[in-house]
This record gives sequence, C-alpha cells and structure tokens, in this order.
Amino acid sequence: MLHYICMKLLERPSLYMVLFSFLQFLCTGTNMSDSVLKDLNLAQSAELEKPKDSSAKSCITKPVLNENAPPACPDAVTNGCEAGNADVEYIDSENLTDLPDAGATLGTLVARLDSKDWVMTCEALNNVRQLAIYHKDRLQELLEPLVPLIVKSVKNPRSAVCKTALMTCADIFKAYGDLMVDSIDPLLVQLFLKSSQDKRFVCEAAEAALISMTSWIAPSALLPKVQPYLKNRNPRIRAKASMCFSKSVPHFVVEGIKEYGMDKLVQIAATQLSDQLPESREAARKLALELQAFYEKSQASSSGEVDDDTPATSPDAESWEAFCQSKLSALSAQAILRVTSTTREGVAVGVTSTTTKEGVTVGC
Repeated sequence: MLHYICMKLLERPSLYMVLFSFLQFLCTGTNMSDSVLKDLNLAQSAELEKPKDSSAKSCITKPVLNENAPPACPDAVTNGCEAGNADVEYIDSENLTDLPDAGATLGTLVARLDSKDWVMTCEALNNVRQLAIYHKDRLQELLEPLVPLIVKSVKNPRSAVCKTALMTCADIFKAYGDLMVDSIDPLLVQLFLKSSQDKRFVCEAAEAALISMTSWIAPSALLPKVQPYLKNRNPRIRAKASMCFSKSVPHFVVEGIKEYGMDKLVQIAATQLSDQLPESREAARKLALELQAFYEKSQASSSGEVDDDTPATSPDAESWEAFCQSKLSALSAQAILRVTSTTREGVAVGVTSTTTKEGVTVGC
C-alpha cells in the first residue's frame, strides 16, 4: 500500500520532493523502519531511469495546442485584436463617388454603423457621406437614428473611427444645414473636446467639422445652442465655443443681428475677453470687431449712407463708443473699446504710411 502511494506521488514531482524531504527528516529523529525510505529511493531511481518521453510531450504539446487553438479574442477582427493592420482610407468629400446600389446600402446602414467591427463601421460612415452628397433626400429619413451612432463613433477611442466620424459630421452639416439643429446637442460637446485634443489629425478633422457647422447652419439657429458652452467649466470647451460663436456671427445679416440683439452679443464678447485661455480672448476680439462693423453699417444705413466703408455721420446716430458705454459696465466697455479702437488705429496708421511712401515716390 505504501509503495502504491509512493508511485502516485511520483506523478507530482514537486509534491514528491517535499514529502521525501519531510519523511527523511522524520526518519532521522525516530525509529521508523528504513523500508519507507528504501521504497521512495527505489521509486525515484526507477523514475529517473525512465525515458523522458511523457514529460517532453507535455512540454511540447502545450505550445502546439496553443498555436492550433482559436484565438483568445474570437472576434479578433471586430475587436481590433488582429485588425490593427487594416488600412482605412480617409477620402476627401470631393473625391467621394456615388454608390452603385444606394437602396441596399441604406438597408444595412444602421446595423453596420453599430457593428463591433471597426473597419465595417468606417465603411458605413463613408457610406453616410456618400448618401449625404448623392442621395440627400433618401438619407434624411434615417437622420434621427443615425446621429446617435455617429456620436458613438466620434467617441470611439480608435482614432480611425473617430476621424472618419468627424469627416461625416462635416458632410452632413453641409448637406442638411438647419435641419441638423434639433440633433446637434449631443454632437457639440464631442466636437469641442475632439478639436482640443493632442492628436493633430483628429483635432484638424474636428475643427473642419466645426467650421462646416458654422458655415451651413444659420446663426439664428446655431448661436442659442452654442451659447451655454461659453460658460462651461472646461476652459477648452469654452475656447472652442467662443471660436464657433465668433465664426457664426458674420453670417448674420444686419436685420438678423438686430433681431438676435446687438447688446446681447456685445455683452458676450466682453465676457469672453477676460477668459483665461488666449484662444477664447482672440475669438472675443474678432467678435468685437465684427459687431463694431455691423453696428456702424447699420447706423450708416439708417442715416441714409450707402457706402459700406463710411461710418455714420448723422448727428442723431449713436456712436459705437456711446453704445458700448450704455450697454456694458465701465470696465467691460473699456475692454471692448480698447480692442476696437486699437485695431482701427493700427489700420489708420498703415494707410497713412502707405500714402506717405507713395507721395515720396511721386516727389522723387
């Protein structure tokens, strides 16, 4: 019986060696028969004399089994375990061609956008771009379920998916314009965040999407959506929101800016001038200059002036300086006037210098 136990222990070499040392220790301090040690020694000797085929097999078969076994990630391509080498082509909008079968593409579009296969998702996003360009009316019916999936792709940590989704945003803004206003809220935060991240090619795609948004969506519809982000706790979001705000205002006509409220806009510009980020302050400076030009143009038109470059000269017209002082606090008005007057003085100095040089040349 003891011999049988010893043979079983040999199947576990590590346990055998521990037990052997323990028994040897016991036998040296007791009168136990030497038969136990003899059985163990004999068993060990016999085991050492055996060919090592079985142990070699165990060492070899494990790697072989691992090589032939299915990958640890069954959806290797879909989850990116083995699809990292797949190439994704970033196609400019003007180089996109029409789809051979738009109906079939539309039928599987939602499912492919929600796929775990990131390569398939990129293909589906490019299909959205193609449909927006060549089949705008047919794609419009799917905009409501598509926008959340596009937002999901923008948030994707894989840069290829994110950039393709941002390019898709730029194309659908251009295609649908004001129709995107009701769906734009979940996109705005992501566009602001992606346009301020460190990955340059993602940042550039996000900025292109923001420019498309400000170019194709009317400011009267867009500005109320952007304005809350001017007070966001994240300074980068505030900066990008300021940039969008200043880029959207020039698309106003004079009547539109009056309807929105010139006093409201100049107050926003004054607030952003004191922001901690230079990007926000620069956007506020541009906004202040745009507002000054709009204001003087509107005053000139109301006083009968037709020359866009000539400010109002009517004695009844309120000056830009008086307007700012009446709508803003003293410090805010001073900040706005400093920006606008400095720029105007710089332009005036440039014009004077040019005229002087021309006069000297003629005199010579």
